[in-house]
Amino acid sequence: MTPARIARLTMATMLMAGLAACGGARNASTTEAALNEPDMRPALRGTRIQDVFGRSEDLNATIGVNKYLWNASLEVLNFLPVQTVDPFTGVIQTGFGTPPGGGRAYRATIHITDPALDARSLRLSLQGPGGAAVEPGTVRAVEDAILTRARQLRLRDGRL
Repeated sequence: MTPARIARLTMATMLMAGLAACGGARNASTTEAALNEPDMRPALRGTRIQDVFGRSEDLNATIGVNKYLWNASLEVLNFLPVQTVDPFTGVIQTGFGTPPGGGRAYRATIHITDPALDARSLRLSLQGPGGAAVEPGTVRAVEDAILTRARQLRLRDGRL
């Protein structure tokens, strides 16, 4: 045997021993009770090795966020400092900022709920300092600006 083969066999043996040590002894009633718990149902837990390595769907197709609405939201509200973004859930949260030519500071939370380029896919919440309410006309104007910019981006891409 070559030293490389001995090293591979030793590594494989150590890995198998480590996996065997993780198993532990369980009695049947404990295992059945654990599998019937809501969080341990096989349909929900998804921790099998096949689930990790067997995913073949396109990750871009599983994201439920319209890219035009996402980019338009960031462009229209570029005067607000971005605090958190999550493109997988479609949430953008900003800090306080003053719009150009405006005197009042705002912060925004944008939630894009659907991959369709549609007004129903966009949820916008604006707040003033101290959690003060913002006039519905202002919110509507910002929503319209985001939707208009999203349509412009889509036309620019040539995907009608």
